[in-house]
Amino acid sequence: MVTEIKVPSPGESINRVQLSRWLVNDGDWVEKDQDIAEIDSEKATLNIASPVSGQITIRVQEGETVPVGEVICSVNETAVGVKKNKQPLPKNENPPAEEKTDTTLQKATKAALHATPLARKMMEAENISEHDFLQSKRVSARDVKAYLDDSKQLSPKKENVVADRSVERKKLSPLRLKLSERLVAVKNETAMLTTFNEVDMSAIQSMRSKYGVAFQEKYGITLGIMGFFTMAATRSLMAFPQVNSMIEGDELISFNYTDIGMAVSAPKGLVVPVIRDTHLLTLAGMEAKIKELAGKAKENKITLEEMQGGTFTITNGGVFGSMLSTPILNPPQSAILGMHNIINRPVAIDGKVEIRPMMYLALSYDHRIIDGRESVGFLVSVKKFLEEPWLMLLDTADPEKQLLGL
Repeated sequence: MVTEIKVPSPGESINRVQLSRWLVNDGDWVEKDQDIAEIDSEKATLNIASPVSGQITIRVQEGETVPVGEVICSVNETAVGVKKNKQPLPKNENPPAEEKTDTTLQKATKAALHATPLARKMMEAENISEHDFLQSKRVSARDVKAYLDDSKQLSPKKENVVADRSVERKKLSPLRLKLSERLVAVKNETAMLTTFNEVDMSAIQSMRSKYGVAFQEKYGITLGIMGFFTMAATRSLMAFPQVNSMIEGDELISFNYTDIGMAVSAPKGLVVPVIRDTHLLTLAGMEAKIKELAGKAKENKITLEEMQGGTFTITNGGVFGSMLSTPILNPPQSAILGMHNIINRPVAIDGKVEIRPMMYLALSYDHRIIDGRESVGFLVSVKKFLEEPWLMLLDTADPEKQLLGL
């Protein structure tokens, strides 16, 4: 029986995909549920698995663009004698060690000694072996200088070296093409502005140092900083609902919930998995979800459902060393928060100069629906929550431990 495997639909409005890579070779034996190919769509990279076991016949080559529903390969379930059995490795039989005879030693020495025919003739006349010559010769500075002079004369001139000036061309993936189209549309169709502020990360670093071990022992995950930023953004979005809104046609849509996207640099390009209902999550719940989605994105295992929607986005250029940037909107959202690297800088604290771990924050927003008051107020709110994390809780009996869920 032969089973045909077709291109699945990656989502609505997508009718063509690119077969980016085969994970098996033509004629190989594949197992049921084994990943056999990767396809690139406008939204994500997806794996195709074989529904049956058998011998595969590939019909579409890597790099080809094919319509959804097209047959890309077939699997013959009745193939006989194809399945590759692992051949036992040959036994590690150590051959008996050869005795180092004088002849063997002479051959090795002769290979190491580069002598001219005249020099060898003189050595034979005086009954001097190569081994004796190497053992007795003392290398002087004059010998080294003579060797270097000879090497310079024999080495090719630098002007004869040809530099590699070749170029490589390859098609952009559908994901990269769609990303380019969306980014250009943002610049052309929105009134995007960016406002900046800075945040003192001392309080968060102190909490991570103080409770990091206990947090990991209880929840099995590292206490990072993305959870703090997600929670601070969530609380600030609830206080400034205009930032948690978007334009659709001639209507303004405001959300009573917060779904925050996390921009992740994946092998195939930038993807934005979404954390749902962040207003209902604890800090530990946010950290667990961030770790899960980031890991899946970097392994190209993120699903379309996990990237759909989102009311706000956070991007962290600081992981690459960025000090300051103007993040671009993630349409149709109206705002995005940019994080940057943490640098110890001198700042004025109560009239005195102190060295503090500082980070620049950037909020890009669509000025069509978000005014300066809302944008600046939102960013100041995020700054305040990060510098005083206990303010994110209503019950402040033991705010630090309550925030961490310890």
